[in-house]
Amino acid sequence: MVNYIWVGMMVIGFIVAGINGTMDKVNEAIFTSAKEAVTLSFGMISILVFWLGIMKIAEKGGLLEVLAILFRPIVKRLFPDIPKDHPAQGYILSNMAANLLGLGNAATPMGIKAMEQLKILNGGKNEASRSMITLLAINTSSITLIPTTIIAIRMSYNSQSPTDIVAPTLIATAISTVGAILIDRYYYYRSLPKGGK
Repeated sequence: MVNYIWVGMMVIGFIVAGINGTMDKVNEAIFTSAKEAVTLSFGMISILVFWLGIMKIAEKGGLLEVLAILFRPIVKRLFPDIPKDHPAQGYILSNMAANLLGLGNAATPMGIKAMEQLKILNGGKNEASRSMITLLAINTSSITLIPTTIIAIRMSYNSQSPTDIVAPTLIATAISTVGAILIDRYYYYRSLPKGGK
């Protein structure tokens, strides 16, 4: 569906540019943006490598394990239908800890592994279980302490203080995560038959 939306936007843009006689500006914007995207990507590599290196040191130093231990009681409450010491729980904890540290590259494989385990718990059904929906909501909104990618983008555009985004990001992601959990729970309890759990 998203592909159709993007194609539709491009077609409408070209039609409007053709009607207004601004096709030369569209062509200029396409090539300028492409060049800027490549320059930005190369500029971000060194910054992202540095931050991912720092995070890898934190991971090897046991910080992810400490965060996983801290999150364990929360995960038990958020995912009550996952049996104790099930592999899904470990993947969920690792995913949440990696997201908290802005390690999107490390968080994604853990999230996929967690979903695979949750699908097994769901009897291999194609319909998402309660835990799968909750994980998706939390993973999408995830609280982030260090927004590595945003800091890297700000640094590549010569921001005076690229880390000023840390506090607003923490507040925004905390609010989005709480909102995601509340909405998830609202729709879950609403879907239950009366007197159900």
